[in-house]
This record gives sequence, structure tokens and C-alpha cells, in this order.
Amino acid sequence: MNDDLSRQGATTPDSEYTLTIDEALERYDRAGRPRTARSVQRYCAKGHLDCRRIETPFGEKYLISPTSVAKHIAYIEEVRPTATGRDVSRQVATNVVDEPRREEPRQTASTTDDLSRQAATSPDLSERYIGRLEGEVTFLREELTTKNAQIKELTERSRETNVLIGGLQRLLAPMLGSPDPHRPMSDETPRPEHSQ
Repeated sequence: MNDDLSRQGATTPDSEYTLTIDEALERYDRAGRPRTARSVQRYCAKGHLDCRRIETPFGEKYLISPTSVAKHIAYIEEVRPTATGRDVSRQVATNVVDEPRREEPRQTASTTDDLSRQAATSPDLSERYIGRLEGEVTFLREELTTKNAQIKELTERSRETNVLIGGLQRLLAPMLGSPDPHRPMSDETPRPEHSQ
């Protein structure tokens, strides 16, 4: 029997793909090489893990070959003896806190004697700012007055247009043989019939 798993045949049966992403994550954790679910998905997409993508009622999911997970863990241990990649979980970063730190003398904060911030609240700047705001308010009030006048004029023009269209309909109604659309229904009198 050939134990070389480096090349898997094209006729690998689907029954070899038994691990879900969560089960693969457990194997990485047990090997001391924790990974995130997104990392394992990337390994599948890039071909680092031998897997099959299947359709489920909730979307697609990967089924992974257990031998490919074991090979990948061995590869990681061989090539990357100290975990420094992006796939390392966040807990590894907490080891830095345990290292003793050498205390260095602190410099005095530069903002203690900084007077530039106080100048920003000087009366001169406040007055200019208030003056600018008052100017904006005045401008906006004038614009509002102008817009109200324009709306009033447009409303008047719309009313005049409606009156003109109504008059035109009354003039054209007899020529088109239809009753006057603006005459009340009770005013209608029967037309005299012409004898032939």
C-alpha cells in the first residue's frame, strides 16, 4: 500500500470528505495551532485543504478530508515553528504583557504649557463666530421670505391656469357635441328633437 498522501488521485471518493469546518477547527486546536473558521474556509478555497463544497438548504458548506487537515497541520509545524501568521488567534498576543518592561523616564506633556488652545476661546474669535452665525441666520430668513413669495406667485398662476382651462372646456364642449362639464346636472334640459 502506498502511504504517500502528497498527491491525491482524481478519483478520490466523496466518502473521504467527512469533516465540517468546526470539526477541522477542533483538530487545529488539539494540535496547538488554533485557527479561525474564516482561515479554514480560505485554506479550502486556495486548495491548501482537500475538500468538497456542497449545497445545503442554508447555502454552501465545505466538507474536508481528515488526511488533508493532518497534512496541513504537519506543514504548519514544519514551516512555521513559531506562530507569526495572520491565522493566529488573538490569545497568543497576550503573552507580550507578561514580559518585564523597562521603565523609561517620561517626558512632561507638551500640552501643559500650551497656550494655543486658550486663544481659540478668546472674545475676538467668539464675537467673529457669533457675527458669522447671525449673518447666516439673516441670510436664511431672507431666503425663506423670497421662497414664500415665489410659492404664493406659483399658486396664483396655477389657479389662473385652472380658470382658463375651465373656460376653454366650456367653449369647446358645444363644438364637440358633449354637454358642458361645468354645468350642474339639475340644469340640464332635454333637447328638442328635430323632425326629419
